[in-house]
Amino acid sequence: MPKRVTSIGGIFFKSQNPDTVKEWYSKHLGLETDQYGSNFEWRHSDDPNKKGFTQWSPFSDKTTYFEPSKREFMINYRVENLEWLVGELRKEGVTICDEIEAFEYGKFVHILDCEGNKIELWEPVDTFYDTIVEGRTK
Repeated sequence: MPKRVTSIGGIFFKSQNPDTVKEWYSKHLGLETDQYGSNFEWRHSDDPNKKGFTQWSPFSDKTTYFEPSKREFMINYRVENLEWLVGELRKEGVTICDEIEAFEYGKFVHILDCEGNKIELWEPVDTFYDTIVEGRTK
């Protein structure tokens, strides 16, 4: 049976001025930021040759991306097998907000937790995501 969540894939939060927040974090905490925020690169514990990434992104406080949740944040969790997990979550009565979307850098779906917080699940393709991150830093 695949693992459900393997790590945190991203921290997303609402901000009155995302660009100012990114500048502050860059200046005071040393984050290398771009138009999306910042990426934290790490290594898989079971295979140190494999990279993993966690995205940090301030969003406009006007964003509708977090809806139907009214919270100021959304967490992205990395998963191993998104299709399997969505099937299991459906059986368990979890609210699935949308259909799985596939991109070159991974598959995504959104769910709601028991308090109505929107959660993003991501089955990453780290090798492709690495090329995106590298392209942003050049």
